[in-house]
Order: sequence, then C-alpha cells, then structure tokens
Amino acid sequence: MSDTGRQSATDKAGAALKPDSEKSYLEQAGDAIKGKADSAASTAQPQSQKSYGQGAIDAISGNKNDNQESLMDKAKGALGVEK
Repeated sequence: MSDTGRQSATDKAGAALKPDSEKSYLEQAGDAIKGKADSAASTAQPQSQKSYGQGAIDAISGNKNDNQESLMDKAKGALGVEK
C-alpha cells in the first residue's frame, strides 16, 4: 500500500527489475518522471506522517528525507557494482 501521490512497492520493483535495454523510450521517460515525482512527494512528506509500509519502501529505495544512501546502493557499493 502506498501513501497518496506515491508509487507502490510493486510499481517501483517492476520498473527496477526490467532492464532499460528492454524498455521503449516512452517507458524509460515514464519511469524517470514517476521516479522524480515520487522522490519529490517523499521529500515533501515528513517521516512522521508516512505509513509504516511507505517508510519501509523509502528506506530500501533511499527515498528518505535525510538523503541517506539506500540499502540497495550500499549493497551495490559493497559488491563493486556501479550505481
């Protein structure tokens, strides 16, 4: 479940799991726009007002108000994979 104006976990996962090489330019542009809008909504919404689920999704994706590195980025860094 996502908060109003936010992407759900399944939407984010679906966009992240499909490689850009398999997406049309329209899909890539849509993903970029949705990602920026979700990030803006995350920043505008205080942590204290986020649902438990949305707070957890933000922690995993790095979409938090305090601009910490995401768990996914930390794992990529540990494995030496480019971000």
